Amino acid sequence: MDAKPKKKFRLFDAVLMSVVVIMTVESVAPAAAIGPSQFFWWIFLLIFFFLPYGLVSSELGTAYAGEGGIYDWVKQAFGDRWGGRLAYLYWVNYPLWMASLAVLFTGVASQAFQLHLGTWVTIIIQLIFVWVVTLIGNKPVSESKWLTNISAIFKIIIIVSMAGLGIYVAATKGVANNYSGTNLLPKANLGSLSNLSVIIFNFLGFEVVATMADNMDDPKHQIPKATIYGGIMIAIFYLLAAFAVGVAIPTSKLSASSGLLDTFLVLMGKMNWFIVLVGIMFMFILVSEMISWALGINYVAEYAAKNHDLPAIFGKEDKSGMPIGAGIVNGIIASILCVAAPFIPNQDIFWAFFSLNVVTLILSYALMFPAFWKLRKIDPDHERPFKVPGGKVMINLFTWIPEILIILSVLLTILPTSKSDFSSKMPVLIGTIIALIVGEIMVHVAQKGKITNRKDNEL
Repeated sequence: MDAKPKKKFRLFDAVLMSVVVIMTVESVAPAAAIGPSQFFWWIFLLIFFFLPYGLVSSELGTAYAGEGGIYDWVKQAFGDRWGGRLAYLYWVNYPLWMASLAVLFTGVASQAFQLHLGTWVTIIIQLIFVWVVTLIGNKPVSESKWLTNISAIFKIIIIVSMAGLGIYVAATKGVANNYSGTNLLPKANLGSLSNLSVIIFNFLGFEVVATMADNMDDPKHQIPKATIYGGIMIAIFYLLAAFAVGVAIPTSKLSASSGLLDTFLVLMGKMNWFIVLVGIMFMFILVSEMISWALGINYVAEYAAKNHDLPAIFGKEDKSGMPIGAGIVNGIIASILCVAAPFIPNQDIFWAFFSLNVVTLILSYALMFPAFWKLRKIDPDHERPFKVPGGKVMINLFTWIPEILIILSVLLTILPTSKSDFSSKMPVLIGTIIALIVGEIMVHVAQKGKITNRKDNEL
């Protein structure tokens, strides 16, 4: 008898994929906008959010392995309608995020190569970005893992380079921000906490790695190990990047969209070949990041559609069984946003798109932690190859502390806390409300079709 063929997704690949999926280099600058107190918040959220999240997603991912991932967990805990809401929130962030990174892609290209692109040339490049991501994102993980592996290496090169330059400049020329005494502690005003959601966003994505269990040799052991090893790497890299940005640029002058290359320009003194190389690597990272997320997002949307919790279009597959319906919808929505972007009065388009995508994605995780808590309660005998350690007290802490942090971060992102941030936050608040209403309609229509089908079958 022939030996069973070895799976193509190893622990090494899973660790690198966790780095690609979770470590979003482009959002280091928005997080750094918090100021010197960002280091407190990085460490605080590493302990009170990232650690519980990594352990909870490892338990759920190994105990309830399947194509549905986070959707399955919420559905089993709270029923079909909540599963549909989760699937929608988890999905809708993706085309918004893809559009924001398409905008960022052309911005990085212009900055790195010192180009002056016209409006329509910019739009065409962004549409190419969107559809390259869409087409490759519909391929099996084993065919595109080389992209994620190269991207992880590029991220490490960029972060290590930033850190090395930051340490050198800090030692020889000083730093751009005041890191003494109470400046490292959180400020009392709520406005300074508005970017906390970006740090939480930077920690999300381990459940995407868990959805690749079918491609692994030993997912019950590989997924928890990938969480631990990847988490340690990511935590170190984020702190190094935050330090480098803080050394280079005063918080008041930091741009959310161009902060990374601006940091290299300040640290190195002028544009040179290495900064151009960093720009090229950064552009590659943006493409591969979207592709790696597509693998998880599309599977969840397809799975929910097959269960009639999202519209049927999301359940369409190609000949090889890949979820092409969700991918095409992603590409169409992102394309519309890219075409509309230059004509929106608010020119900080990257941040406008990015904020809304951050909010919708984080809201989906607001359902994951209670699902973990309830499944422990209603399904205690289910086999859990990896189990979050501790008794009831620890389970409650690992559920409700991250949950409170999620809710607070979303509220601080969408609700104006002063007159100065009213104009920037109102579009995000309105966009969030519209997104929630559209989601409720989509889930209602999909589930109405499920009821109709059920009645037809009974007849």
